[in-house]
Amino acid sequence: MTFKLTYATMFSPPEQMHAAYEAALQQVRAALGQSHHLFIGGKDVPGAAGIGKFNPAKTAELLGRFGRASLAQMNAAVAAASAARESWQNTPAAQRIALSRKVAALIEARVYHIAAALTLEVGKNRMEALGEAQEAADFFTGYAEDFERNGGYDRALPDDPLKDFRSHNRSVMKPYGVWAVISPFNFPLALAGGPVAAALVTGNCVVLKGSVETPWAGRLLANCIRDAGYPPGVFNYLAGDGADVGQSLVRHPDIAGVTFTGSYEVGMGIHRALLAGAYAKPCIAEMGGKNACIVTAGGDLDRAAAGIARSAFGMGGQKCSALSRLYVEEAVADALIARLQQRAAALRIDDPTLRQTDLGPVVAAVAGKKFEDYCAQLQLNGSNLLHGGQRLTQGNFAQGHFVTPTLAEAPVRHPLFAHEMFLPILMLARVRDLDQAIGLANDTPLGLTAGCYGTQAEVEHFARKIEAGVIYLNRPQGATTGAWPGYQAFAGWKGSGSTGKAIGSFYYLPQYLREQSQTVVE
Repeated sequence: MTFKLTYATMFSPPEQMHAAYEAALQQVRAALGQSHHLFIGGKDVPGAAGIGKFNPAKTAELLGRFGRASLAQMNAAVAAASAARESWQNTPAAQRIALSRKVAALIEARVYHIAAALTLEVGKNRMEALGEAQEAADFFTGYAEDFERNGGYDRALPDDPLKDFRSHNRSVMKPYGVWAVISPFNFPLALAGGPVAAALVTGNCVVLKGSVETPWAGRLLANCIRDAGYPPGVFNYLAGDGADVGQSLVRHPDIAGVTFTGSYEVGMGIHRALLAGAYAKPCIAEMGGKNACIVTAGGDLDRAAAGIARSAFGMGGQKCSALSRLYVEEAVADALIARLQQRAAALRIDDPTLRQTDLGPVVAAVAGKKFEDYCAQLQLNGSNLLHGGQRLTQGNFAQGHFVTPTLAEAPVRHPLFAHEMFLPILMLARVRDLDQAIGLANDTPLGLTAGCYGTQAEVEHFARKIEAGVIYLNRPQGATTGAWPGYQAFAGWKGSGSTGKAIGSFYYLPQYLREQSQTVVE
């Protein structure tokens, strides 16, 4: 079978994947330090200010200088999208689908170069970076297929039962207009590419605002969309601060809807803003998680340890789906702890571009400082550090933002059990049984992902009771992480999501459309 890269298969890639990545990395490194512009109205536009982006593994290495948008440039991007709106909405669906597939092909053709840039910019290891680049391509392909399969969401309905007339009825889904996409730093390509692909193929024009922490990824996506041949103004790319450009973009009167990925506090602020105008506007928000895993005495501990370590420590825990709460039945707690300590100790921390590296740096100095603060708290309130807890500052580590994978045992009411840390910190508590563990797992305002290792009856019971949008049962590839377009839908319940509909699911694209019922009488 031909190798298919996903987050579940990335642990055993073919040799040629490494060779291609290393060749691309050399080429990308040779071009570091260049200037990169915004993309507005079909043109590359210098930012009103600059962002100097440095490698989080080697903070003296300048990756490039990137444009930072002003409020005037944000307004120009919305104006360009508004001007293109009618023409793009009336573009035949087949043409929009073809352009989406062309973007996917361009991302795949550049996948190694894009992955090399993601490694340097975000600090994720090469396989995580390759996975993200391929995931973005799969979003463009997958949403094109969904739109085509559903006939553009144009459905004939039965005629009215009239005696003297013929009354023809249809349900037609139409785009909203100009859609804003606000993407996060941790998956700056895939979590921009997914909603951008959905908005574009359904006939909306887009203004994408990327994070100032990771402006390169958004620019690389913009290059692929530009080179695919979209008309000017249909897609626009900005990098800018959330506090000014982001807030003003959300509140712009010509923005018809918003997709946001980030914190609960910011996401709920956006949701409220879109409800506060003359009429409600759609908000698709994925707002993080405080994800739990349960291991019972009937679970396979080796399988559990593999999945737990991958979900808690992969990409430095900087995933909304990362595992941060572990509830273990008392009878097997010590045995599982020993396995997790062994796996954490075996993780190789180094420059993320190196083949052997499991764990690269966290994205910025502020994340390193937060790590230190959390680890200090994990020595209070009855908690106990079982592994890690150090910020690495000696030798080559002194050049970057490196921390150790950390495991701590704590009482179930320790305050950090309720706080999304977004770092490679896993907290463990012993429980008497599965029902106590499920109660603790559900005791959170968030509900993104969750996992369980146990007997068949136990995992079925867990699936009935757990309050989370994505669950994994007895999965060694990841206890709470690893969703991939076309294989797993990805959505949060409660405060983790605003719509109850999942990324990559059957129900995602209709959120970018509004329904019109049409009746024509002959």
